[in-house]
Amino acid sequence: MMFAADFRQAARDALRGRWGLAVGTGLLAGILGCGSLGAWSGGSVSFENRISQADLESVVSYETWLVVRPVLLMLLVALVIWAVVAVVIGGTVTMGYAKFNLNLVDRRDARLDDLFSRFSRLGDGFCMQFFRGLYIFLWSLLLIVPGIMAAYSYAMTPFILTENPDMTANEAISASKELMRGSRWRLFCLEFSFIGWGILCVLTLGIGSLWLKPYEQAAYAAFYREISGTAPPDGAAEAADGFL
Repeated sequence: MMFAADFRQAARDALRGRWGLAVGTGLLAGILGCGSLGAWSGGSVSFENRISQADLESVVSYETWLVVRPVLLMLLVALVIWAVVAVVIGGTVTMGYAKFNLNLVDRRDARLDDLFSRFSRLGDGFCMQFFRGLYIFLWSLLLIVPGIMAAYSYAMTPFILTENPDMTANEAISASKELMRGSRWRLFCLEFSFIGWGILCVLTLGIGSLWLKPYEQAAYAAFYREISGTAPPDGAAEAADGFL
């Protein structure tokens, strides 16, 4: 049985010589909504001209506000468009990112375009994020602990769905629940083992997260390979020779 240190070692081995690719891919995946649960919320915003000139001039001059206002509106529109796109494609990108990390730990040819390799299953990706988020939310209504347990139970869903094109999102969620039975504590220990690196990321104002995220995700891919008992695809062993 492998432990947290073993999964981290496997991740470091997989990332050796490919840190730049992993950092860039992880950053793009995050921008495209990877891991998003599809739940966006916020209060309504009004841009009606209901603030008096005196109030505005207490902060900025009215002339400055007239210049800045269109820029702020454009930024808000861009943010809304990005949020909608991230919700729609986030699940599919998450599946592609799972494939990328499996290719890393399998010593195969992991590429940036792995992120877009599952776009033919856009509906599956969206349903995966929606239903997984919905189930975790419903369990959380009982108490926080059931919600946390549900999150761990469904954690392997992206890996399962990306490797099983005939599965539906709900089937992959159920398969993850079965797979994680008895392994939730092990995944918690693996995640907790990164806490020191997380603190360092806070001290670097989040810059360190660019390297921590690929490290974590590769470790989770190694964890999936171990608990699922799935072997790398044919040819992975030969491909590994090119990276060692």
